[in-house]
Amino acid sequence: MRELSILKDQIEQGRQELSRLVDQYEISNIKVIEQSMALDELINEYNRVTLGVNVKRCKVL
Repeated sequence: MRELSILKDQIEQGRQELSRLVDQYEISNIKVIEQSMALDELINEYNRVTLGVNVKRCKVL
């Protein structure tokens, strides 16, 4: 799994790219949709990593 700080940076870059694409194309454009899907994957990975950490912490307590 990627380090959290790297993943956060990638999510921010993905958001900026999505915003740029939305400004340039219609929201239904395939480039916008593909970027949105890529951003979703990054966010899902972040959630898996952070939820996994939280679950481990709960078990230790």
